[in-house]
Amino acid sequence: MNKKHLIRVAQGLEPADLVLKNAEVFHVYTGEFILCDIAIADGYIAGTGSYFGIEEIDMQGRYITPGFIDAHVHIESSMLTPYQFAKAALPCGVTTIVTDPHEIANVCGAKGIQYMLDATEQLPLNVYFMLPSCVPATDFEDSGAVMLAEDLEPFMEHPRVLGLAEVMNAPGVLQQDENVMAKLEMAGKGRIDGHAPGLTSSQLMGYAAAGITTDHECITKEQALDRLRAGIKVMLREGSAAKNMRGLLPTVNPDTAPYFMFCADDKIPAELLDSGYINYMVKAAIEEGVSVANALQIATINAARHYGIKDAGAILPGRRADLLVFDNLDEWKPRQVYKDGRLAVDNGQLLQEGRNCDNSSLEHTVNLAPVTVESFRLPLKTEMANVIGLVPYQIVTKKAVLSVKRVDGCAVSDVENDILKLAVLERHHATGNIGLGLVKGFGLKRGALASTVGHDSHNLIVIGTNDEDMLAAVQELQRIGGGICIAEDGQIRGVLPLPVGGLMTNEPALMVAKQQAEMIALAREMGVPEFYSPFLTLAFLSLPVIPSLKLTDRGLVDVDSFKFIPLEVK
Repeated sequence: MNKKHLIRVAQGLEPADLVLKNAEVFHVYTGEFILCDIAIADGYIAGTGSYFGIEEIDMQGRYITPGFIDAHVHIESSMLTPYQFAKAALPCGVTTIVTDPHEIANVCGAKGIQYMLDATEQLPLNVYFMLPSCVPATDFEDSGAVMLAEDLEPFMEHPRVLGLAEVMNAPGVLQQDENVMAKLEMAGKGRIDGHAPGLTSSQLMGYAAAGITTDHECITKEQALDRLRAGIKVMLREGSAAKNMRGLLPTVNPDTAPYFMFCADDKIPAELLDSGYINYMVKAAIEEGVSVANALQIATINAARHYGIKDAGAILPGRRADLLVFDNLDEWKPRQVYKDGRLAVDNGQLLQEGRNCDNSSLEHTVNLAPVTVESFRLPLKTEMANVIGLVPYQIVTKKAVLSVKRVDGCAVSDVENDILKLAVLERHHATGNIGLGLVKGFGLKRGALASTVGHDSHNLIVIGTNDEDMLAAVQELQRIGGGICIAEDGQIRGVLPLPVGGLMTNEPALMVAKQQAEMIALAREMGVPEFYSPFLTLAFLSLPVIPSLKLTDRGLVDVDSFKFIPLEVK
């Protein structure tokens, strides 16, 4: 930015590079639209008012807002490399994201973080980072790497690193675990994001006292208010697996609105292309009664202010000219997107391109010990067992004690009662660890589903109606180097390769969405109900920081008591 030039343009002493004339411009500080011009110089806003420029475009009274910001997202969970993710996000009006490379770090460690930093250079998207705080997420699982404070600290010097990402080890915070405290100290003056499902009262206060200032795991309005009262800002999450936003919107009012942000957390390509992204959240919030002004502030300036991103989130002098043009305030589909003062999207057509990054160093990451049908045998001495109970539209689960089907002293899938066998196989170091458990509610009537996307350590997770199909799906994912897979009658019926860390592909979002839609349709045909996103729901069944019962490669975890429990119930 040439600041002297910007000052002269702002005063009308020199022509702007570009003037967007006669637009209804949203001012985030006052919450109003004002008919005026926007002067742009060197990719930055010079001013709003009445201006002349080398190029002038009459906006004919269209509405212009700042580019939208996602305050917390895992790019890897889209299954797209950063380049392909940017191409899908920008037409939705998202020009800035704050990402946590937690997923790839759990597979590849520091090499994975460096890849994400390199791959987000020269994209038509502002990508800021929070460093993953939990690699692995807990001591109840095996991941591809272990990252301590000293491993993370060198990345704090990077200009796009803002602080420490979601601190999922809440017990570690409350008990002042040495490693957790070292990471909190390492974050210094940077921001620290939270992840505190279920914390209340003094425990929540203790969590906030550690310097943690956000949470995206609220489910009820009472939880949201508790966090606001503890000084923790609330992220309204509407992802592909967890859709919590609408239940929290009643807590948004003119007094509380400055302390909310929008986030997706995890977003699959099909939803990015069909439903939208942050623009969908803006539309939904307004439909639920949030004012247009508050919804736009939550989508823009709130996250920029919280994270100290000084050049985004507002149409103000000195900010990046990241702008969204709308025909009306009903549909919230951007007619145009300007990135750094240049037209980047026109009527949904992407005009600006970024660059691919070499992915080869993150390939070939599926390293399994030998697996046979016998690997899935699940001895059970009693008829009663601890079973993971699914909750529609949520990534939380219930603890259920149920009578289960047994054959020759082993628990087996019981399709009639919708109880299926689940297995998590350690896939990073070929240790041979296999956690076995049972799940109620997934709905699968035949075959097996498997994935190397298994939050957060991303071990290979497979669910099935029989051991033979579970084995076939596992072997296929080992052969292709990771991805998602459906097997039936010993045959592979569908597969989506994810060769980059077993998590991502460099194929375009449209192609990935098509393949994924076919896989989801097949899973639906095989019995998985509409209220579960089949592979995202599967992935979160191995996440032992989300209540209440989860399975890792080491066994069944009671998240509420933070300990392993046996499958058998005497």
